[in-house]
Amino acid sequence: RAPKIQLRSRQHNTKDPSLLRGVVKKSIKMMLLKCSSALLAIAIVSSVEADTTTPFGKNYFGKKFEPAFEDIGEILRQSDLRRARLAEEAKDPSTRRRLDPADEEFFDDFIAHNDTQTCTADAHAVPFDQQVRGVCLGGWQVLEPWITPSLFYQFLGEDQDTAALDTYTFCKVLGPEEGNKQLRRHWESWVTEDIVRQLAEDDHVNSFRLPVGDWSFNPYGPYVGCTDGSLDYIDQLLDWAYKYNVSVLFDIHAMKDSQNGFDNSGKATHLEWTSEFNVWPEGETATFLHWPIRAAEWMGTFDKETLTYPVINQDNIDHALTAITNLVDRYKDHPAVLGLQPLNEPWEFTPMDELKKYYWNGYLIMKRAAPTWKYVMHDAFLFEIKIWGGFMDGCPDRALDTHIYQAWRSPSSRVAFYQEACSWKRRIAEMEIAFGPVIVGEWSLATDNCAMWLNGFNDNLPGYPVLPCKFVTCTDPYMGMDQPGTPVDPGQPYRGPYGSGISGPVWGECPVGRDWIKEHDTNVTAGMDWVHAPPEAPPGRDGTDEVMTHLARKKISAFSGVGHGYYFWNFRTDLPEPGWSYLLASERGWIPRGSFETDHIQNACRHEDGSEYKCVARRRKNNEKYVRIQVVWALNKTNPDADYSYVDDLSGDALYAEADQVYNAFWQANMLNGTTCDFAGTAELAFSDDYEEGDDEFDDTWTPDDTGNGEDDETVSKHDAVMTGFIGLLVGCLIGFIIAMKSSRSFNVAVRRSVMPSSVKNSEVFTSSNSLLGSEKMPMIV
Repeated sequence: RAPKIQLRSRQHNTKDPSLLRGVVKKSIKMMLLKCSSALLAIAIVSSVEADTTTPFGKNYFGKKFEPAFEDIGEILRQSDLRRARLAEEAKDPSTRRRLDPADEEFFDDFIAHNDTQTCTADAHAVPFDQQVRGVCLGGWQVLEPWITPSLFYQFLGEDQDTAALDTYTFCKVLGPEEGNKQLRRHWESWVTEDIVRQLAEDDHVNSFRLPVGDWSFNPYGPYVGCTDGSLDYIDQLLDWAYKYNVSVLFDIHAMKDSQNGFDNSGKATHLEWTSEFNVWPEGETATFLHWPIRAAEWMGTFDKETLTYPVINQDNIDHALTAITNLVDRYKDHPAVLGLQPLNEPWEFTPMDELKKYYWNGYLIMKRAAPTWKYVMHDAFLFEIKIWGGFMDGCPDRALDTHIYQAWRSPSSRVAFYQEACSWKRRIAEMEIAFGPVIVGEWSLATDNCAMWLNGFNDNLPGYPVLPCKFVTCTDPYMGMDQPGTPVDPGQPYRGPYGSGISGPVWGECPVGRDWIKEHDTNVTAGMDWVHAPPEAPPGRDGTDEVMTHLARKKISAFSGVGHGYYFWNFRTDLPEPGWSYLLASERGWIPRGSFETDHIQNACRHEDGSEYKCVARRRKNNEKYVRIQVVWALNKTNPDADYSYVDDLSGDALYAEADQVYNAFWQANMLNGTTCDFAGTAELAFSDDYEEGDDEFDDTWTPDDTGNGEDDETVSKHDAVMTGFIGLLVGCLIGFIIAMKSSRSFNVAVRRSVMPSSVKNSEVFTSSNSLLGSEKMPMIV
């Protein structure tokens, strides 16, 4: 609005034109000041609005995620009823194979065949119709120095007799009394009820994957005494999980003599100390070698020349099976338990026949005592259909676990990371078709190898990290300042013992990840600016939030779009590592809160993966009666008031055709809410025949906004909001000026006298009724 101009005719008239010009100039300055103030207000408001509508604001996703069941006990209750109803059908002699009794075992819900490691007569008693969308509780029961460095700072500067690199040496070096004292303090503070409640209240977390050591259920060696009381804390966790409606998958993460040679197996095996070779320049220096010579000895004796196991250690395998037995017997009746993973990450040289035999025997042990549990098997880093397709075919409640990380890949453009993440959607779908349920048991958002001790205490994989890393002040210990070795001494350089790579605190600073950089406009999608940039982004160039948000959407879309769910590794980290910490990633807005029923998730991989999938009924012998049950169930979920008795009359191709339509419609409508293509084991994924590229309404073409060079494509950026406000302000000022020129005689005269040359002061522009800047009422100026 034009400022009000007051001209007293006796003071400001043609007798003092200089004074009149001064008043006009002052008025114009006042008008500009008000415009500037309004512009600033628009900028502030638009900034606040942008913060609550960007993908990093808490209000971005509106609808709350609602699981398909009200509490975790409902699935078990439904399963018990269905099991009781179908148990006799499963024992129908017509469905049995006539074999030697030793070759088959009869369960309430199925028949297990030892000779082929397959099952028949599955009564579909325990549905797997809801995805797991969870986090791993890593670093709690099985120590990993990179997750909880505060526990391991005390070993800096030590040697081969006094340094600990994993849970095994932690207990060996500290002894049972001091080790147990520190572990209890760690158990009490690393996983708390407040954290469980926070994770449960996040809209997506419905399950925990709990890594445990075999020693908790079959103690041996230095773990005896050192880990006393661990089961009490596990009991408490299960009670918290049940209280907050979260299921728990037990994961035997660590095995006697190590299944992979990593510290995450409890013991970094085949580690060789080389200190005696390092006496120059300051005397003997503690050094060790691990990565180039590591081996895994749980399965037996590994021959490094042939990369095989000529000798199998059956005692170790039996030890693990005893641990499974004790675990299942202890927790078989706890309502929070989802199931069991009998082994984590056996390395790729593990003999596959022996591994499958172990998996099969563990499955039978579990099913005898806990018939409703799920059984999740890691793929030994070999996610291949030729290995796993058909394994344990027909056996209920089993799933395949694969771990998907990008932290170890070579640096490349953000688009390359997006493409690789989305490529897993099709791979998971293919495995679901060939094997059955697939769970991504571990994944993260890390795109670099910078996390301190990620590859071992004071060690690193040779050649890593590939790029320079940021350093931040090492955090105070999470368990309290009484923890030995803390806080990190800011007056000390990098300290030993030294491995084959470098990673550790330096002058009180700890390495963490590195920032993504906003690429130049001409190099947005394939650009590599972030590779050549410093590890910490310069002001205004940090593109980490944008890249991580897009990457998280694509990974969630790929892992939850067709599979049976996922677990993020990890729920938290000691150092600020949001790429590895679910809590920090969620806090920064990288992992969305709210419903997955949005285009941002559903079509996040449309550009990279054009495949379309459908859910169809399994065509198997003696499967029709179970298909009918599930068809009616799905129809009732959609419309409980209708009559579906017609389904009872369907059979053969007509039944399967109807089931295909019902299953697919129900799955498509509910999959983003976590519904799987399972239908109690009577359904499977298939590739759609009628998909055409670009047939959806969501436009996922690449733009600078989509690749992190600007804000999200569905949000108003601060820049756009400010520009819109500025343009509106200018238009408003112009309209006000025109109105004042036409309606205010004094304002019109003042403007003409002060800023207009003599030749145009009396122009019709200011004195004509048809003019925008005046009217016939305006006087002539002498």
